[in-house]
Amino acid sequence: MTNNSLNPDSGRSAEHAYQSIRDQILSGEQPGGQWLREGDLAAVIGVSRTPVREALRRLAAEGLVRHERNRGVQVQSWTSKDLDEVFGLRSLLEPWGCALAAVSGMADLDTLTDLACEMDHAAAHQPDVDVLTELNNRFHRAILEASGNDRLCSLMSSIVQVPLVWRTFSHYTPEELRRSLAHHHELIDALRAGDSAWAESVMCAHVRAAWTSIRRETGDAHSTTAAHLEPRPR
Repeated sequence: MTNNSLNPDSGRSAEHAYQSIRDQILSGEQPGGQWLREGDLAAVIGVSRTPVREALRRLAAEGLVRHERNRGVQVQSWTSKDLDEVFGLRSLLEPWGCALAAVSGMADLDTLTDLACEMDHAAAHQPDVDVLTELNNRFHRAILEASGNDRLCSLMSSIVQVPLVWRTFSHYTPEELRRSLAHHHELIDALRAGDSAWAESVMCAHVRAAWTSIRRETGDAHSTTAAHLEPRPR
């Protein structure tokens, strides 16, 4: 059995294949619904099928592709209904988690501030979407963990998919990106003040702004499935 940790060349080939296929998907070169053939990918990337197979497994775990029994691997596509369901759940659950974090005393404000400032830096000049996505995921995960509700954290991790976050950042206008980054700093202020209502309100605005950006990209700016959810009753 080959162990990539003992075979640097194999590990490098797998990483190269992963980055190449991932870039093709996120750039739109491999669109949603596209079937991916190991042989074709291996030939284009310049590696054997084994690294491609490993790369596709990683991409499936991230939600970028999905395996269809007896058919192969397909680039994940997102319908308007999928987006409404995901952001509808986020707009209810994540603000609630943020409100819990404001009064739990568990929020690491220094870490959150560092992450927010790193995002500001990554967004300067030519935004690095990969870096922004990773930092954003860490920021939101830290707030959810500070809620003290383990089930909420687990549920949110199954809802928030990397491709959706990436698509949000990659299609933000400069003004939308500035607003998103400003929300992060305001969230920290609300957590520092221990104001659950303020924290919940800002997180709700933050999620719904991202939702609007995604709907604009899909040409579904007037989606009705969950776009008109009323605020959570107090």
